[in-house]
Order: sequence, then structure tokens, then C-alpha cells
Amino acid sequence: FAPPSAKLRRMNILEELQWRGLIADNTDPEGLARRILAGPVTLYCGFDPTADSLHVGNLIPLLTLRRFQMAGHRPIALAGGATGLIGDPSGRTAERQLLTRDSLARNIASVKNQLRRLLDFDSPAAAARLLDNADWIAPIAFLDFLRDTGKHFTVNMMIAKESVRARMEDRDAGISFTEFSYMLLQAYDFFHLCRDHDCELQIGGSDQWGNITAGIDLCRKKLGRAAYGLTLPLITNADGSKFGKSVAGAVWLDPAKTSVYRFYQFWIRTDDRDVIRFLKYFTFLGREEIDELARQHAGKPEARTAHQTLARAVTAIIHGEPAAAEAARASEILFGGDPAGVPEATFQEMAHEVPACEWPRSGFEGAGTPLLELLVHSGLCASKGQARKDIEGGGIYINNRREPQVQRMVAAADLLFGRQLLLRKGKRNYTIIAAS
Repeated sequence: FAPPSAKLRRMNILEELQWRGLIADNTDPEGLARRILAGPVTLYCGFDPTADSLHVGNLIPLLTLRRFQMAGHRPIALAGGATGLIGDPSGRTAERQLLTRDSLARNIASVKNQLRRLLDFDSPAAAARLLDNADWIAPIAFLDFLRDTGKHFTVNMMIAKESVRARMEDRDAGISFTEFSYMLLQAYDFFHLCRDHDCELQIGGSDQWGNITAGIDLCRKKLGRAAYGLTLPLITNADGSKFGKSVAGAVWLDPAKTSVYRFYQFWIRTDDRDVIRFLKYFTFLGREEIDELARQHAGKPEARTAHQTLARAVTAIIHGEPAAAEAARASEILFGGDPAGVPEATFQEMAHEVPACEWPRSGFEGAGTPLLELLVHSGLCASKGQARKDIEGGGIYINNRREPQVQRMVAAADLLFGRQLLLRKGKRNYTIIAAS
């Protein structure tokens, strides 16, 4: 983690966020700018642990907390041990599945290590904190909450919030009193953090605007203090599709749910129209570096330098540099890289991306099997005659090494990890033959 920067850096954090396109709205732009200029600010972002892992959709607010921390401010990551039992209606068209207390506790425990990769909890000047709102919400009696907090909100104001109004206008879905009350709980979080932890700023996705402003109002009414809200854009891909989904579903930060290789692949497959924008959103590269990558991308997009930089940088943030380097090597195999030296587990992840077939292990014993037969069996070549022409034309590769010999025999020594053969025709046609 970079050490906290000087006062000038604190002055420019909002400018940096603006340049990166990370500010959707600001409750008090001038007031927040003055407050940041005056000194370090404590800020928070909440997340309801609805799963046992964070996913890439959580990255924007959490990385923004880290950007503030690198600028000398004090971040709080707030786990919704209480609010997670209720469910936030924001951005939802139907009621959430209610979680049990045990499930929520397990989920919070699971994401703690992931947060440590994103925030510095040991900084002497600006250490991050992980808090759980169940610690202060669970002990409150229902009648006390209605008297002390509920009286500060009118139903008129609550139903005017976009997250509530959208659900009320849907006759089929509607909104339960449970989710309707969520806004009050999040507002109470901001009040509690402001009172007990001197927290003055809440950040969140743009769908959190109504919840954030409700908290600001409660801080003003109960504490007489100014508080601020900053919303971040909800990310969509250039084609309008939802960000954070892959063919296999959500892209998780836990490598047991989304392997490091597949995580890397998610980023390297970013649409050309999104890659520079995502470099600003998801990496800590500076303006000059990103501007240079933008120039290279505009001049030679087929080199995919920007994509490789994005994938390597985000994977390193989440999984560490060694894992990112390993995923990059595995990815390069599909672009002609040498598979030697890549761990077998990583190679197997890559192997899922290409067609595969089997060949009896006995066929690789002794002198082995003619390459011509394997090319036809794999489907890379329609006939032995075509296979011969492809070899003579320099278009056939064994384990990404060009094979010039038509009479080449493939034996056990050619098998990767003692059981797989990678055949390639041309630049992009691959098949893996497994010894069975």
C-alpha cells in the first residue's frame, strides 16, 4: 500500500475521482471540497454480505475507499450484519431472499481477508476499519427505534425516494414494510458512525442516493452536524449489458468460486470501447500511464496492450502479483506462448477454453502415434492429405512449437504433465488431446 500523501494530495482526491469518471453525484460539492482541504476525513461504504465472497461489482466503492486512504483519509468498510437481514430494495425489482443470521455471520467472516487486499488495516496514520452494524442496531428495541429515529422521517419523504417509488409503481412486485424500512436503518448507520467515529462522508453506488441523503438528514437533525454523500456510477458495458457477469455467471473475488485464470480472462476480454474507461475505474495507474495506453490502443488496438495491462493490474490487486503473472502466462498460451513452466492447475483452467478429445495412452508408448493421425482425430485437419499440406506449409504446432516434419511421431515425452498434448493449426485453432 502506498503511504498517505501530503495535504496537496488530499486537495486533489476529488479532482482525481472526477478525472476517472468516478463521481456520479455529490450532495455538497463545494462543502466537501472545503472539508477535504481542511484535513483527513473519515468516510465509509457499506456492503451487505449476501454471499460468502465479494464480486467485481463491489470493486468500485471499495477501490474508491482505498483511493481516499492513499490520499490520507480514514476509511471504514461497514458490513451489514443487521441490514443484510432486511435487504436493500435499491436497484431491485423483487424482494430479496432473506438470509439467516448464521449465513450472514459466515459471509462476513469470509470476506474479511478479501478486504485486507483492498484496504490497509495497519497504517499508523490512516488505518482502515471493518465494522458490523449489527453491533449497534441489534441491541435497539423496536419501540425505541420508532420513537428516536422513525419520528425524524415522513412517509411522504420516504416514498419519494427513487428506490422505493420504483417498487411501489410495480403492482406485481410491490415493496414489503421490511424493505421499506431499510432506508431508516442505513440512515441510522450514518448517524452512529458520525456520532461515535467522527465519520463525515458516505460513498456508494448511484442507486444509494436516497439512502445516503436520508442519513445526512438524520445527522443534521440529531447531531446538528454537516455530513456529505458521494455516489459512484453504476457500471455497464459499452453494449449496455450488466457489468460483472461472465458466461459462467458472477465473477467472484474468491479464487475458489472464480479461478485466478478466469478472473484474468474476464478483464482481458473487456470490450475495446470499455478498456480505457476500466483502466481509470479499476487500476491505480496514473493519468500519464493511462493516456499513453489510450494512444497505443487508438493506434494499434490489435496489440491489446491496454487489455493486458488492465487484466494484470486488477488481478494483482485482488490475488497478488505472483498469481497475476501466472494467469498472464496461461493466457498467453492461447496466443502462442510456451506452456512449459505453467503450473498444471493453471493449464487446466486454460484447457477449458479449447476443444478436447482423448487418445489411448498406449498409443503414446514406444515410438508413439503419427502426428498425421492425431491431427485428423482431433478434427484440426479433415484428412491425412490435408494434414500433410498444413505441416509442409508451416501451420501445425505441437505444444505451441512449429512442427516441420510430416513423418513426426508423437510419444509420451511430448505429453504435458505426462497426460496432455496441445495441438494447434494456424494462429488460433487449438485442440487438447488427453491420454486416456
